[in-house]
Amino acid sequence: MEAALVVLVVALALGFDYTNGFHDAANAIATSVSTRALTPRVALLMAAVMNFVGALLGTEVAETIATSIVNLGEAATRTELTVVLCALAGAIVWNLVTWWFGLPSSSTHSLIGGLVGAGLAGGLPIFWSAIVDKVVLPMVISPVVGFVLAYLVMVALLWVFRNAAPARTHRRFRLAQTASAAAMALGHGLQDAQKTMGVIFLALLAVGWAQPEDGIPLWVKLAAAGAISLGTYSGGWRIMRTLGRRIIELDPARGFVAESVSATVLYVNAFVLHAPVSTTHTITSAIMGVGATRRLSAVRWGVAKNIGVAWVLTIPAAALVGALATWALHPVLA
Repeated sequence: MEAALVVLVVALALGFDYTNGFHDAANAIATSVSTRALTPRVALLMAAVMNFVGALLGTEVAETIATSIVNLGEAATRTELTVVLCALAGAIVWNLVTWWFGLPSSSTHSLIGGLVGAGLAGGLPIFWSAIVDKVVLPMVISPVVGFVLAYLVMVALLWVFRNAAPARTHRRFRLAQTASAAAMALGHGLQDAQKTMGVIFLALLAVGWAQPEDGIPLWVKLAAAGAISLGTYSGGWRIMRTLGRRIIELDPARGFVAESVSATVLYVNAFVLHAPVSTTHTITSAIMGVGATRRLSAVRWGVAKNIGVAWVLTIPAAALVGALATWALHPVLA
């Protein structure tokens, strides 16, 4: 029974990774497509490749997800696997709901919410202090840093190029966006694919098929990298329209700055802080930051408010679905 549950968890985790890819494809390429720096298909292909590469660059975020959210060491194996399975169900449901409405919510926080809700419903201890340090604080700080840093960099860039010919400057920044979009896609793979690795690692730890000191198995890395890349290439057009057009009409320079700042925030959190931050929150706040350099009214704050509501609801909504699934399945599977 345990072996079958592990297989089911792995399959559902890769399914979540796929939805993560098409849900968050817009994070990496919406700005480049909206400014016509890249065509949609070229942008998606580039993002898929860079997602795959980024997923193989580290495991620190995966290990945070596997060891710092829910304590799986004090329950029966079937209970542990049921919790992981139901956490994935909560994350996938919320991803699909927000994708349907075109809202760029966080796949990261939907997974963490699912883990917390399923863990509580399954009677497992939750590492609340680690969640505050590794999830809540970065969730609050990263968008603020993204907004402020993007605003300041854009102001500096406007001053440096204040006397430059607009047409030539736009052409150059369209070329530069190829690099910044690739950097953003690499950061997305680095952050988001690792979360799926962490969930699969949780299941393997629960049945003793892996040990914490051994790290993430290679096949888990490759499977997660492949799933998120396929999902990215399938596209996420609803959310892409929201990020690329509905918040603000972007020009190439602003698109370049938003992507570059977002990528920097993702790399710092992955390599330095080992914190699972949201690529969605980071790029959205950076787009708002560069947009505010025109004037505050240039940002469509009504759209931003709807996005903010989705952000706030993500963890509790995914937690609720994860808890309901656990209560429904636990008597059957445990």
